[in-house]
Amino acid sequence: MQLLSGVEDLPRTSNVRTQLMALWVTAVSLAIMLVAYAAFPGFWPPMSPDMSAQAVAEFYRDNTGWIRFSMVTFNLCGIMLLPLFCVITVQIKRMAAQSQAFAYSYLMATVGGGAIFALSAIFFAAAAYRPDRDPDLILVLNDLGWIVFVAPIGMALIQNLMLALAIYYDNGSRPVYPRWIAHFAIAVALAMAPAAFSITVTAGPLAWNGVISFWLRNIAYGAFLAVMLVATWKAVHRQAVEEGLIE
Repeated sequence: MQLLSGVEDLPRTSNVRTQLMALWVTAVSLAIMLVAYAAFPGFWPPMSPDMSAQAVAEFYRDNTGWIRFSMVTFNLCGIMLLPLFCVITVQIKRMAAQSQAFAYSYLMATVGGGAIFALSAIFFAAAAYRPDRDPDLILVLNDLGWIVFVAPIGMALIQNLMLALAIYYDNGSRPVYPRWIAHFAIAVALAMAPAAFSITVTAGPLAWNGVISFWLRNIAYGAFLAVMLVATWKAVHRQAVEEGLIE
């Protein structure tokens, strides 16, 4: 009987273990991405949309090595944030409300957002691929990189909304996530939403280098990733306790 019990517990043990492995992958990837973020000279300060084609071309010629390093790193590690979102999806499916629609909507938004994020690194890398080309072409690639990096926040908004709704509907005695996470997710979504207007202006707080579209958006989302990594780690640990896998 003890042997049979151990065999029955194996799938549950493996489920918790793989979730924790996915969270470790995300934590390491986030650390590496911070290095790449710091290495990209276009973020310190963020490049202005008002820069001339010649100035943009000179930037890419003068910083080719650092740009290539940071974009290769973004390309390799950016998509490795997906394990965190997949674990969040698993945790949503554990909620008392059995919010399957919320879970799958969250997962689909994650996949779409990840693909868009990867494109921004490709455009920046393409601008640095031939830094001696026509400045107007480099300007176009730079515009594409910045617009794709900053403006498409719709998928992130859907992610946060689905997560918040799932938490609000989780009316069990032991909620998977504390309710303040839902409030925080909505606050982050509201902070990021104005960045959608960065495609319409070239100066001011809503421009891609502005206080709202660049700094507020990135700081809010970075804080959200850190909070969700810790909160999800705790949720997986509670799952292990509830299933009797650890004390």
